[in-house]
Amino acid sequence: MSSAFDLIVIGAGPGGYIAAIRAAQLGLNVACIDAWSNAQGGAAPGGTCTNVGCIPSKALLQSSEHFEQAGHAFAAHGIGVSGLSIDVPTMQKRKALVVKQNNEGILYLFKKNKVTFFHGLGALKGGNASVGWQVAVAGKDGTLELVAPQIIVATGSVPRSLTGLDFDEKQVLSNDGALSIDAVPKMLGVIGAGVIGLEMGSVWRRLGAQVTLLEAMPEFLAAADAQVAKEALKQFTKQGLTIHLGAKVTATKATPSGVTLEWINAKGEAQTLKVDKLIVSVGRKPNTKGLGAETVGLQLDARGFIQVDADCRTNLPGIWAVGDVVRGPMLAHKAEEEGAAVAERIAGQKPHVDFNTVPWVIYTAPEIAWVGQTEQQLKAAGRDYKAGSFPFLANGRARALGDTTGFVKMLADARTDEILGVHIIGPMASELIAEAAVAMEFKASSEDIARICHAHPTLSESLKEAALGVAGRTLNF
Repeated sequence: MSSAFDLIVIGAGPGGYIAAIRAAQLGLNVACIDAWSNAQGGAAPGGTCTNVGCIPSKALLQSSEHFEQAGHAFAAHGIGVSGLSIDVPTMQKRKALVVKQNNEGILYLFKKNKVTFFHGLGALKGGNASVGWQVAVAGKDGTLELVAPQIIVATGSVPRSLTGLDFDEKQVLSNDGALSIDAVPKMLGVIGAGVIGLEMGSVWRRLGAQVTLLEAMPEFLAAADAQVAKEALKQFTKQGLTIHLGAKVTATKATPSGVTLEWINAKGEAQTLKVDKLIVSVGRKPNTKGLGAETVGLQLDARGFIQVDADCRTNLPGIWAVGDVVRGPMLAHKAEEEGAAVAERIAGQKPHVDFNTVPWVIYTAPEIAWVGQTEQQLKAAGRDYKAGSFPFLANGRARALGDTTGFVKMLADARTDEILGVHIIGPMASELIAEAAVAMEFKASSEDIARICHAHPTLSESLKEAALGVAGRTLNF
C-alpha cells in the first residue's frame, strides 16, 4: 500500500528540512524522509550539519574557547582561576544535548508545519512525473512505499577517506570521530588544513593536545583572500598549531595505540609523524549510496554529484536536487537557500540564489569570514578595483573585548564603487559578514556603507571604516 503526497523530500539536513517546511507553507502535502538515528535508535533529523558537523563543532569550539580564556585571558580582567581542568566527558555531554535540542527542534517544526516525517532510508524505485515517482522507505518496522509527482533529493555528503586508510573512528577519525574524542590526546595529527581541519585542530589544541596539520596545497587557505590567509597562518602558528604546507603523505600505518605517517615536506625531504589520533579532513563527496539513481536513470557527473541546471532541476522531470549532493559550495546555508528556492519553484514562484553573495565562515579564533571575490580573483580577471581596510586594533569595542587581532577589508569597483568583496579576520567575523552580504545583495557601493551610521562602540564600525578606506578617508586609523 502506498501513500500519496504532492512532494517527497529525501533527506532532512539543512537543504531537505527547509525545503519540506517551505513547501508545506505554500500549501503542498509534503513528506520528508531521513535515516539519521540517535544513540537510542530514534530519529535525528538535521543531517551532517546538526549531527556531526556545524552544530556539534560549534559547541566544542565554544567549550574549548571558554577553557582557553579562563587559562590565559581572565587574569587581565582581574579574574583569578585556580585548579583549572577540563572534564571532556561533561563537555561531550553538553555537545550531545545541543545536538538533541536541534534534532527535536526540527521534528517540532515538521509537526507545526504539517510535514509528514518518515524515519528510514529513502530510495527511488520508479515511476515518472505524470503518474508519480515511487519512493521506498526502509525503516526499522519494514518498508513503506510513497508516491509523489515531485521529488527533492537532499542527501548531503560524506567525508572522503585516504586510499588504504579507512575511518575506524578510534584512531583514524572523520569529522564524526573528531567530534567524539573522549580524552585529550597528547599528539593529534590532522591531514588537511581546511575549515574542518582548522576548527577541530583548534578545539583539541586549546584543550592541551600538540596538533600537527599536514596540508597538501602549497598555499594556506587558498580560497580565502591572500592577505587574510597570511594573517591567519601567522595567528594559528603563534597559538601553537604546527602547519606544514605542500605536505605529501606517502604511507600510513594505524595500530590500536596510534597512527604513524610517512610524508614528504615542501623541500622534498622524507618525514615521519607519530600521533595518538589522526583526523582525516581531505574533503567530502556527494552521498548517493542507496538512493536508487541508477534505477530511475538519474544522471550523475564524473565526480558523483547529481547533475542539475541553474534552478536545481535534474534530467528527470519532477525530480530536483539541492545542497551538498549538487554543484556549488558545500555549505549548510547554501543548501537552505536552494531548498527554499526549489520549494517555491514547485509552487510556481520565481526565486533566485546568487552564489556570489553566499558567505563563507571559519569558526576559529580569530574567526574568518568573507563574501564575494578575493583580491587575487579580481586581479586575475583584470578588473579595476579599490581596496580599503581597517584593523581591529583601532576599534574601541575590540580593545574592550581584549581581542584586537585581524582586520576588515573591502573591495569595490574602481568606476562604479559597487562592493565586490568583503573579507574579515577577527572577533565575531561570522556575525559581521552578514552586513556585507546584505549590502552586496542590494548592489551597494562602499560609499553607502561609509555613510550609514553605525552604533558606537561596536565591532561593526570596522566595516564602516573599511568602506571609508576605499575612498582613502578612514577616520580612526
